[in-house]
Amino acid sequence: MTHPTTTRTFGLSKSKITMFEQCPKRLWLATHRKDLAEYDEGAEARFAAGHEIGAIACALISDGIMVEAEPDLRAAVDRTRELLALQQPRTIFEATLEHDGVLVRIDILEPNKGGGWNLIEVKSSGSAKDYHHNDLATQLWVARQCGLTIRSASIRHVDTRFVLEEPGNYRGLFRDTELLHAVGDIVAKREEQVGGARAALGGPQPEKECGDHCSSPFVCEFTAYCRSSLPPGPEWTVDVLNNGGGKKWRARGIEDLFDIDSSMLGSPTHQRIYHATVNNEPYHDPDGARGAMNDWDFPRAWLDFETIAFAAPRWVGTRPYQQVPFQYSVHVEQRDGTIDHREFLSLNGADPRRACAEALVSDVPATGAVIAYNASFERSQVKALADVFPDLAPALLSVADRLVDLLPVTRAHYYHRDQRGSWSIKAVLPTVSDLDYATLEIKDGGSAQQAYLSAMCADCSDEEREMLAEELKAYCGRDTWAMIVLARRLTGSAQS
Repeated sequence: MTHPTTTRTFGLSKSKITMFEQCPKRLWLATHRKDLAEYDEGAEARFAAGHEIGAIACALISDGIMVEAEPDLRAAVDRTRELLALQQPRTIFEATLEHDGVLVRIDILEPNKGGGWNLIEVKSSGSAKDYHHNDLATQLWVARQCGLTIRSASIRHVDTRFVLEEPGNYRGLFRDTELLHAVGDIVAKREEQVGGARAALGGPQPEKECGDHCSSPFVCEFTAYCRSSLPPGPEWTVDVLNNGGGKKWRARGIEDLFDIDSSMLGSPTHQRIYHATVNNEPYHDPDGARGAMNDWDFPRAWLDFETIAFAAPRWVGTRPYQQVPFQYSVHVEQRDGTIDHREFLSLNGADPRRACAEALVSDVPATGAVIAYNASFERSQVKALADVFPDLAPALLSVADRLVDLLPVTRAHYYHRDQRGSWSIKAVLPTVSDLDYATLEIKDGGSAQQAYLSAMCADCSDEEREMLAEELKAYCGRDTWAMIVLARRLTGSAQS
């Protein structure tokens, strides 16, 4: 095995080359102007999930040796060299290799029984993605340039069919997708790509127009910066046409919704969006909405769940990324207009499903409509609880059978241009009421999940957990109350 020497410092890595391939400007900014980055709220959670999955993958291999980057990466390179030279090779975690200024840390490098090495990149996703090929190719290129014989190169990803049968026992959590030959063409061009990345870093800030690459395969943290330099566009772009309806107009060079010939809009929904926007007149069909909701019997139970999903399941009987309800809100409305609020919330870290199912059976009336916004999700959660708890299944399945959906009613019978093409309840609510989510500490489902994770932490104080509980209750309760407000507005009810 050879170890090429170089006078270059470590200027490139697998992640930086991935940035270059997505957008040279992103690489340049990430290197020279990190201060301009703006990360979304879910970035930290995704990083934590990836770290947890990586740790589990290593823990499942009993004889592996971890290469620490202490005191620095040069020490990690030297330590990896020592381990590769052992007479009886061992599996190496975070094997650190460098060639021509490109440094990679390989998640798992294990000896192949026939000689050589198996290169494994661990991912928290449920399958090997196309963009994983480039990651793997960079590592494979560096490893070969360092003289290693690589017998296999694979993505070790989560097997979503896995079911946790014993707390903490994750054997069977992963599947390997072999890609050694599939990435051959990419490996052959690595040197060219490295040269391009190095040239981009050594020059002025690259010019690159915004486009689909700003969000694929990753959301770029510099999108806001890049868009800030663009001239202001039209107030109402063709992008308000839902379900990607604006793409064909942009392909024709039309960006402003007002420039469209409305007679060429084939979709009735797009016609409504166009006319409501151009004429600044909301579309509202109260008779149609009343007809759609006429069969929704009383008492009406307005229901909303909040759920959590883990890449590595925490509770026995759950799968990777399975949505598990930890909270619900239900407003029960009688025919005379009186309303009673009921709720469930579990923040003790235990499996919340049994307690949730029992509370749901108690809180939701045995008759009447159960109403949700995008009801397929609530139905899936109720049915999942019924599958797990046969003794509660008849009552739970009754809830599932009585679920009706306010979303398609809203989509068919109402549109205000301030929705900007969205029928999410958070987009519709401000157009029908002064009620919104701006005054709440928790404003969306992602924030609710983060609050749940914070409350589960061992170092979360009782006071902080109580505060998070109140914030979660306020948010989930707002969701179900918002449905009532919206339904009354849709039908033209005099009740406020």
